[in-house]
Amino acid sequence: MFGLFKKKSEKEKLQAEYKKLLEDAHRLSTTNRKLSDQKTYEADQILKKIDQLPE
Repeated sequence: MFGLFKKKSEKEKLQAEYKKLLEDAHRLSTTNRKLSDQKTYEADQILKKIDQLPE
C-alpha cells in the first residue's frame, strides 16, 4: 500500500522501456525483420544508458 505513492527511479523507467522494446522486437520478428532489428538496436541503446547510471 505504501508503494502506491513511490515514484519510479530513472533506472526503473529505463528497464521498463527496455523490456517493452524487446517484447516489440520479438513480436515483429515474425512479420517485419527490419523493424525488429531497429527495436533491438533501440533496446541495446537503453541498456547502455542503464549500465552508465550510478548504482
